[in-house]
Amino acid sequence: MRSKQGLRTGEMATTPEDSSEPEQMTTSAIILLFVGLMIAMFMFSLNQTVLATALPTIVGELNGVDQMLWVSTSFMLASTIMMPIYGKVGDLFGRKPLFMFAICCFLLGSAFALIANDMSMLIFGRVLQGIGGGGMMILAQSIIASVVPASERGKYMGIMGSAFAVSSVAGPLIGGWLTEGPGWRWAFAINFPLGIIALIAAAIFLKVPKRAHGPRPKIDVVGMALVSIVTSCIVLVSAWGGHDYEWGSWQINGLIIVGVLAIAGFIFVELKVSEPVIPLYLFKNRDFLLCTIAGLFIGVAMFGVLSYMPTYLQMVHGIDATKAGLMMVPMMGTMLISSTLIGFVVSRTGKYKKYPLMGVLIIAAALVLLSQLKAESAAWETMGCLALLGLGLGLSMQTLVLVVQNAFPVAMVGTATASNNYFRQVGATLGMAFIGSVFTQRLLDNIKDGMSGLAKANPAQPLPKISSTGLTPEIVSNMPEPLHTLIITSYNDALVPLFLWVAPLAVLGFIFLCFLPNTPLAQTLKTDTAKRELVSVGTGSSDNLKDASGSLADSSDSLAEKARLKESTHDGTDNTQRPRDRDSRPAH
Repeated sequence: MRSKQGLRTGEMATTPEDSSEPEQMTTSAIILLFVGLMIAMFMFSLNQTVLATALPTIVGELNGVDQMLWVSTSFMLASTIMMPIYGKVGDLFGRKPLFMFAICCFLLGSAFALIANDMSMLIFGRVLQGIGGGGMMILAQSIIASVVPASERGKYMGIMGSAFAVSSVAGPLIGGWLTEGPGWRWAFAINFPLGIIALIAAAIFLKVPKRAHGPRPKIDVVGMALVSIVTSCIVLVSAWGGHDYEWGSWQINGLIIVGVLAIAGFIFVELKVSEPVIPLYLFKNRDFLLCTIAGLFIGVAMFGVLSYMPTYLQMVHGIDATKAGLMMVPMMGTMLISSTLIGFVVSRTGKYKKYPLMGVLIIAAALVLLSQLKAESAAWETMGCLALLGLGLGLSMQTLVLVVQNAFPVAMVGTATASNNYFRQVGATLGMAFIGSVFTQRLLDNIKDGMSGLAKANPAQPLPKISSTGLTPEIVSNMPEPLHTLIITSYNDALVPLFLWVAPLAVLGFIFLCFLPNTPLAQTLKTDTAKRELVSVGTGSSDNLKDASGSLADSSDSLAEKARLKESTHDGTDNTQRPRDRDSRPAH
């Protein structure tokens, strides 16, 4: 049985990227490459936040407040599904053409959203944007990990995190300015010059190591399809449960059953295929497992707040979209500073464990404070809570990605990064879907109950008719009392208590990260030497494939162990936490 496994490992190990050492790039070449990656990441992250301040106006004009959550959730769902697919296909076939395809798909989605005249077309455009955006983010992180050793990568990851913070600051401001000026459609139009620049930069500066020709790897199509089904079921249950359909209804129960069956099928398929889209042996690595769980919890908290806070600020505080964007600046400012500084500190010291631990505790504290806000709370209170949340996110997010990348060799870094980000995006999508669904339902119920109460209190005074699905900040600000107070109170009471509901997730993230080992960062680009040794063993003569006496198994283990020991002397990593190689999967 071991001989068959050795042959199988040899076949899997001869993927194009495994067959050559990663080239060491000069600093100037890395900087030029980094510029192209940053432009694409900036465009992707800007698109996540530019609609935050424009969203109330968009859904008001398109008469779709009841579908508001899908403008953000559809984008997150599509990008989440695509992340592990981009990561695996990029590892197998090369990242540059895939990266450029992702940018083009993103621009196509922007075109549909730009000309949308109803919510359906807008949401369709957002889906296409998500399909491209997921690749832009994952491939940017994977490419930089393939050319920069982990010991130096912290500062690059920190800058990437700060770029996300900058775009998150700029996004609400740009979205607010465009909404009040030329119109919200320009929030999609600005993607085209940025996208063209990103494409040119990728074509010129993106010089990834050449890939040798070899056997064409098999794509895990079934696994990819099952990932899509599982993710869709999770999000739809979160978004529809208790809102569009009652909990316990046949629609919700059907989605849960389909999701469970898809998970079972996915596990079965991933154990059988040669190149699984999310290899199950990743979860045997403690660094990956703990960082992934914590990242999922962080995603729920971050995007649950980020997606709906600008809408809350405009409606409750009666401010315009630009000012709402300015009130988000403290969150992104502290995130920018902390992410950049921690990136350089980690690169200099090689120590990282305490930073995400502090980060998740700060996130929990910020969520508790946000849940205590009132409609009459001062603006500085809201801004202070957001600044605290940004500090926690900056300390934790990019550091956890770095830890995951440090645990795997270059040939697997795309798959590992994508799998980690996939679960974080699942958390983000769950946060947006759950908070958006409950927030929308609570809001509609609050307005309905409030209107009934006012009608009973003043039966002789007819109340003006208002459309709860067509409210915009301008309409709300011009409402007479007591309708104005009713609407802003309804918004406050519908949203802020939900932050307390998700705060325990951050505490759970802290508990999991307490068990995270402080594995030393690799000093060189990790290559899977053991796998290349096993190729020569597994693809030898037929006589060598007979291991009735167990000699081949012993030889394979010996070679793998020697290779790991040899590698550890050069990169300084703690091999007690090294991931299982592909040869550790059970034989089939």
